[in-house]
Amino acid sequence: MIDRRTLLAAGAAALLAPSARAETRDAPRFTTTNAAWQAAYDKALGVLDGNVQTMPRYSHPVLIEGSAYQGIWMECGPHEALVYRKFRPDVAKNSHMCFFELQRADGQLPCNNKITETGFGQIQMVVPIAATAWEIARATGDEELLNAAYTACSMWDAWLLKYRNTRGTGLTEGFCTYDTGHDNSPRWAGIPAQCPNKDAKLYPSGYTLPWLCPDLSATTFGARRALAEMAGALGKTSDADRWTESAEAMRALILSKLHVAEDAAFYDLDANNQFVKVRGDVLTRMCGEHVVDRKTFDDLWARQISSPTAFWAPYPLPSIALDDPKFVRPIPRNSWGGASQALTALRAPRWMEHYGRPAEFGQMMDAWCRALVADGTFRQQMDPLTGAFNAEDPAGYSPAALVMMDYTWRLAGIDETGEHLNWNIRPGHPAAQGAVFTMTTDGGRTAELRYGKDGATLSLAGRPVAAVSGTGRVTTDKTGAPVSATGIDLRPQKMTLRVNGRDTRLVLTPNGTHALTA
Repeated sequence: MIDRRTLLAAGAAALLAPSARAETRDAPRFTTTNAAWQAAYDKALGVLDGNVQTMPRYSHPVLIEGSAYQGIWMECGPHEALVYRKFRPDVAKNSHMCFFELQRADGQLPCNNKITETGFGQIQMVVPIAATAWEIARATGDEELLNAAYTACSMWDAWLLKYRNTRGTGLTEGFCTYDTGHDNSPRWAGIPAQCPNKDAKLYPSGYTLPWLCPDLSATTFGARRALAEMAGALGKTSDADRWTESAEAMRALILSKLHVAEDAAFYDLDANNQFVKVRGDVLTRMCGEHVVDRKTFDDLWARQISSPTAFWAPYPLPSIALDDPKFVRPIPRNSWGGASQALTALRAPRWMEHYGRPAEFGQMMDAWCRALVADGTFRQQMDPLTGAFNAEDPAGYSPAALVMMDYTWRLAGIDETGEHLNWNIRPGHPAAQGAVFTMTTDGGRTAELRYGKDGATLSLAGRPVAAVSGTGRVTTDKTGAPVSATGIDLRPQKMTLRVNGRDTRLVLTPNGTHALTA
């Protein structure tokens, strides 16, 4: 848990770092001699730049969803802005503050802020806004954001407990399709899209509602864990303990009531205490908030997620399992009935790295980027079997553009995670052809990964970190000191790591990690 002193230190470093300013001249830079990849990457950045807009009722620019969606949704907008924060730190903060400023006095956060309206007709949450706000505040030392997020998200939790716990179980209830953002999904077949009178306190009568929803409950769980961390940073020790206890209570409820072990699945439980047995991306949403322990994850992974007949399609991950009888074909536009959604791909780093699957994640990232490079339009969804994007979806969708940008850096460049830098080295990859990746860390240092014929050189603040031949990930601390090497390919790979004139030769097995010392 990070305390206030550490947070303030992060803030002082951020004030000196180019990444703390709104200007984009010090944004991450990527160049490659692969013309097709470069063109797709540059076009993705252009889409994102065009989708930075000022919405009614909030006076600062935010990152909108783009394409057919002219607004920002709580389900995804804050997380998208977090992924984009190195390019536009001001937009990352604004995309959270707009929800906090538009919060009602009773604690309800808006589900969206669109050109046409600010919506309160559903709760529509997936990645917790508390978690993404905390990640930004922790990285940048932003006390204003920290205080605003802690207050607003505490009130939101109380609102959910009051109005979305009508059955008294402690789990978070779903009242309508839009609550989980699963438009046109067989999960919600026959259930109205929105709450009556656009009031998220109400649920339609004549259905088996309210449902106890595993993913909505997981979002509440993740938010409470973030609130515990925020409370600790603010010196609110007793609050931190309370949030931790309430989070663990939610986790226990999810696992005891909504996990069906014999199916390796999580399902909604309707008002008649019957499971709604549709296997969809609820599974990965549970993993995204780290609800499941490693043993449970391994079961989900083996029996569902990694199965090529279920979720591990040629272009992962379908929104409904391929072998679920409810999979919708032909795939219509805006369909969470089977299409592989860019939003699901964008959320994958939140759990695939946590549960130690970087090699398989590399396979998924490569498939998505190949499809995005080939298509070049940045649309919402694609066929999980063919990689063809749905032409009925308008182009210019922020999540798809973010996948192209973020995956490029995670495949063959640098990503900054907590107190570490991950240097992802894939010499034979298309993105790595003559490539140079340069970014400014949160501490204000310039990190550079430069490819040669068989490997890459790593430098930080103008000083060599290492020279690497072969494929693998080198993890260092923020000063460049080596921490570990990890296998990120589906086959064993040889790596030679030269640090301070000394060579270390390794054989990296898929997902295997070797500890390193300077």
